[in-house]
Amino acid sequence: MSPLAVDLVQRFIEVLRVERRLSPNTLKAYRRDLAQLIDFCTQQSLNEWSELNGHHLRRFIAERHRGGLGSNSLQRELSACRSFFAYLIKTRQLVNNPAAGIRAPKAAKALPHVLDVDQVNALLEVEPMGALEIRDLAMWELLYSSGLRVGELVKVNLTDIDLSGRTIHVVSGKGQKSRLLPLGQQAVTAIRAWLLERIDCHRQDDMALFISKNGSRLSARSVQSRLERWRKRQGLQGRLYPHMLRHSFASHMLESSRDLRAVQELLGHSNISTTQVYTHLDFQHLASVYDQAHPRAKQKKKA
Repeated sequence: MSPLAVDLVQRFIEVLRVERRLSPNTLKAYRRDLAQLIDFCTQQSLNEWSELNGHHLRRFIAERHRGGLGSNSLQRELSACRSFFAYLIKTRQLVNNPAAGIRAPKAAKALPHVLDVDQVNALLEVEPMGALEIRDLAMWELLYSSGLRVGELVKVNLTDIDLSGRTIHVVSGKGQKSRLLPLGQQAVTAIRAWLLERIDCHRQDDMALFISKNGSRLSARSVQSRLERWRKRQGLQGRLYPHMLRHSFASHMLESSRDLRAVQELLGHSNISTTQVYTHLDFQHLASVYDQAHPRAKQKKKA
């Protein structure tokens, strides 16, 4: 590319540094990403930025993708290109943004981590020691029983649960949507045990179901911390976080019921495509069972 075209990149980086006050690491990323684009343009015999069009940019992204660059990195490079071209338009070096409408390939959606039934039982079938562990066990039972998000769990009020009717009303779920959910018997038993202990907590938050030893409503961070403590006490390996109990609830319900719509309603998903990720987990389980059980699934051993 021409020296002027390369200099425009340096001017853009300087604007980012002075006017937007970006960090040195961010500036370094911009510089690196745009250097890749300059190299591509040079290979394509493009001397000026006005010669670059959307077709060229798609080829650039495709080549980077074939070179092994992941979706997130490609999206970052495209973002750097868009910002640079917007700067060129602002300074009247370009008329149109050649990166407009161009998207990086989507990354494969990571499957959620779940516990199997035996792991859940090992987590929950424990004799709690003291009031706080009685409370904790009630929280874990509720998360797994009804598939609550941790943000929904900490917002539960005493008036939201009906232990005799075995239901819980999630008043302000994601997107401020409410839903009525069933409560499993184990969760009901655990919550009843906690309510007996809750009476003795001083400075109570009058409404919150789950409160700290000081009587204030628990935060999501506190729930995470308590679950990690619980994991270590049980000697369970690997990561464990509240949302994993929600994932496990969804996977186990779908595996047993095969009713995707019902699981969608229980989880409070607006779009069924969000729920469908659990069908992939279910297939993985079935595939594993198949590999272990089917007489023709395994390769023959070589003589």
